Amino acid sequence: MNGVTAVRARRATGRAGQYLALLCYLVFLAFPLVWLVSTAFKSPRELGSVDPTWIPREPGLDNFRAAFDAQPLLGSALNSLLVAGSAALIAVTLAVPAAYAMVRYRSRVTTAATGWILVSQMFPFVLVIIPLFMVLKNLHLINSLAGLTAVYVVWNLPFSLWMLQGYVKAVPYSLEEAAAVDGAGRLRTLVSVVFPLLTPGLVATLMFSFVTAWNEFFFALVLLKSPENQTMSVILTHFIGDEGAADLGPLAAASVLATLPSLVFFALLQRRLVNGMLAGAVKG
Repeated sequence: MNGVTAVRARRATGRAGQYLALLCYLVFLAFPLVWLVSTAFKSPRELGSVDPTWIPREPGLDNFRAAFDAQPLLGSALNSLLVAGSAALIAVTLAVPAAYAMVRYRSRVTTAATGWILVSQMFPFVLVIIPLFMVLKNLHLINSLAGLTAVYVVWNLPFSLWMLQGYVKAVPYSLEEAAAVDGAGRLRTLVSVVFPLLTPGLVATLMFSFVTAWNEFFFALVLLKSPENQTMSVILTHFIGDEGAADLGPLAAASVLATLPSLVFFALLQRRLVNGMLAGAVKG
């Protein structure tokens, strides 16, 4: 009995240690966001105080009003939403059939393509920006949301392919064989059997592509010049002066607004992700 009690005690201690580590990790992740929100609601006098506090003493919306008055936040948010949403949808739409073909039809070409996908992710942005700029200039896509969307599609496509390959491999080929025995054609099998089981992968890849495009800064800074075409990530830099002094209150307020679309997008798709995982488990 003493031995069983000791084992249970060790398990309880280990579980408590795991929960403590998870709690510390959550605090580490939440600290910047909590401090950002707190700063956004503080008054200018409180921001200049030498005794900062977590909870604003005089919370208000002055920083949000100043941010909207200083920069076209609504227009830039719509630009980011249009570019990020379009790029994510196009990249995933192109990646799904490509990932399926690379998994189900193995050859030297698909093996080389998989290697190239991994290698392409190692390229730094600076290495490709000059030839990319010249190509887009010849296509008259500089200072264009369509050109930036095309860049994001190309940049997200390799990782989307690599990510979806793992989900395609997890779908048993026996399900496709059973569908073929029942008389289903290739297209019917893909639509009715394979794609529903790929829902978790599609949602996860879509979220990654959207967040990556939404937060991207370097390409948007170089390729977009007109203020009416600039995205949210570029507009945020306008709250920093020429000498590096930041207008902290409006900058924090604008940054809070910039984080909301990603959080809303994740919240909307999270249920689809969980339901897809459960459906895949049942069907598999």
